[in-house]
Amino acid sequence: MGETSMKTANLLFELGTEELPPVALKRLAAALTQEFIKGLDDAALEHGEVTTYCSPRRLALLVRDCGLAQPDRDVERRGPALAAAYGDDGKPTKAAEGFARSCGVSVDQLQKLETDKGSWLVYNVHQPGQRAAELLPTIAENSLNRLPIPKRMRWGDSDAQFVRPVHWLVFLHGDQVVPCTLLDAEAGNKTYGHRFHHPQAITLYNPEDYPEVLESLGKVIAHFDKRRARIKEQVLAAANALGGHPDLDDQLLDEVTALNEWPVPITGAFEERFLAVPQEALVATMKGNQKYFPVFDNNGRLMNHFITIANVESRQPDLIRQGNERVVRPRLADAMFFWEQDGKRRLEDHQPKLAHVVFQKDLGSMREKSARVATLAAHIADKIGGDPALALRAGELSRCDLMTDMVFEFPEMQGIMGRYQAQRDGEPAELAQAMDEFYMPRFSGDCLPQTRTGIAISLAEKLDTLVGIFGIGMKPTGDKDPFALRRSALGALRILREHALPLNLKALLTEAETQLQDKLAETGVSDAVYVFMIERLKGLYSDTGTTQDVFEAVATVQPDSIADFEHRVRAVTDFRALPEAEALAAANKRIGNILKKAEQEIPAVVDPDLFELTAEKELFDQVQAVAALTAPLIADANYGAALQALSRLRVAVDRFFDDVMVMAEKPSVRANRLALLLSLSHQFLQVADVSLLQA
Repeated sequence: MGETSMKTANLLFELGTEELPPVALKRLAAALTQEFIKGLDDAALEHGEVTTYCSPRRLALLVRDCGLAQPDRDVERRGPALAAAYGDDGKPTKAAEGFARSCGVSVDQLQKLETDKGSWLVYNVHQPGQRAAELLPTIAENSLNRLPIPKRMRWGDSDAQFVRPVHWLVFLHGDQVVPCTLLDAEAGNKTYGHRFHHPQAITLYNPEDYPEVLESLGKVIAHFDKRRARIKEQVLAAANALGGHPDLDDQLLDEVTALNEWPVPITGAFEERFLAVPQEALVATMKGNQKYFPVFDNNGRLMNHFITIANVESRQPDLIRQGNERVVRPRLADAMFFWEQDGKRRLEDHQPKLAHVVFQKDLGSMREKSARVATLAAHIADKIGGDPALALRAGELSRCDLMTDMVFEFPEMQGIMGRYQAQRDGEPAELAQAMDEFYMPRFSGDCLPQTRTGIAISLAEKLDTLVGIFGIGMKPTGDKDPFALRRSALGALRILREHALPLNLKALLTEAETQLQDKLAETGVSDAVYVFMIERLKGLYSDTGTTQDVFEAVATVQPDSIADFEHRVRAVTDFRALPEAEALAAANKRIGNILKKAEQEIPAVVDPDLFELTAEKELFDQVQAVAALTAPLIADANYGAALQALSRLRVAVDRFFDDVMVMAEKPSVRANRLALLLSLSHQFLQVADVSLLQA
């Protein structure tokens, strides 16, 4: 045995329980590992790689090369200063004797420490490290106590508390059990396999054998990711055998992995007649209630098959299949019933009911909100080349599906049900699509509405909510955002930016504020919402790599539209990379400071007759020439080319500041020079405030 191997050994900790909550399993396992590692580190116990294991009936971790003891250390305890340690007679004082006593030695066994800052009595001792066996029980106990368990439970007559009853505890360091009792379970070297396949005890002799022994003998795949990969592979193979593609939803995969220790795929079917129901509702019940994997054909249409994962290798898999088919049938029948009942009414028939549903007590009912959204949507549609009349009707119908039985039973169907019902009602195809697009984007990274009508009602809804909630004094504070205003703002900004819409954001917010005027308690609401949205926009740009100084340079000039904002950001980013950028940014900063300090009125027009120096005339001529170039470029929103043209001013600007004293004695000359700098600054400010760019 090498020296290192004699000082360390692999460590296994496993807590065996009743079935743990599937949605919390990964979180509990990760937290246990994190806390355990922290405990090892705090105790100065060296260790190598740590592997986490978890399944429905166990939380475990394997620590490679965990120290058998803390390292020895030399400890120096400092006592009283020498002046206070000995009396005038040279004998130890009570302070010295007390310190020696606390160290367990006599005064003559103490050393003296002399430094530039003084002299003290000290006690130097070589402290052997504590054995890991003495430290590990406390580390494990603290780790378990710190797990994120909202509500702990007791079981039987035990006082122990955990998320589920505990049945066994494995705690092995090398081939030795770490003696302790945690949660009323005594540590040992016996684990238990699958509840049905191997319920008997399995003796472990080496920690590193744990995953292999448990899998080969106990029929338990202890590693979460390995089990997840196995399930994914099984589902893909089963779907392929059916000629389809499974819905391998990550969240569903995680949950199914947390429900199984020995996954076995089972393929089931249901009657084709159920496929008349919107497939999203069938998928919702299969995934949400049954934890089944739906299967789709090559055209993305739901097939009348599903794949489930059984936690057992059955001799009669057909019985498991039949059982699963039997339990899903009533749920599919319910969805069919709701679909048929809802088909007896049109979307517009639900409008009167919206008058009795409150959006927010100060902002009125859902019907009032729908009317506001419809009016604003028509205004938006008119400006983006859409159909205002279609947008108006879409806005009025946008929330009607909330009153359907289908959405009442499956809340995730809102919008989707509106689309299906509008199609069934014979509404125009674009309006039907807009019913679903109304909610887009539903989450970060979600797709955006694509039709002009969908864009109009989605934007109108978000802006009305933002202005309304801000207007009654309920803007987000800290973590509190009950109306998801941050999400609404980000969604609206993504639509405006990614579709490059020529919409004046301030004007739209003012329009929304005008519609809400009689309900609002606050003033200046549209301005407050604009600032809030620009803050969110900064986050969007930051996420895609735009530096803060570039963003601020553009934000300062308050572009009318987010599309225009985007053009300017790209132009300033490119300008920042030019060799002239640094000098021109510094010059603009200097100009800004000079103009701020100027106490006299600055003429609107530069008078060339007042020039005294060549550098003044050169700068004036070049500014005039560049202004002629940039005017059509700015009008065309070709900001990149405009900044390229402005970069040519660098030499003239540098020479001006080298040769010219701006604050001349003569008032008329001084005023004229300030006017020249103002005209130069104005050229840049047509695009952005480049003085804010950092070197």
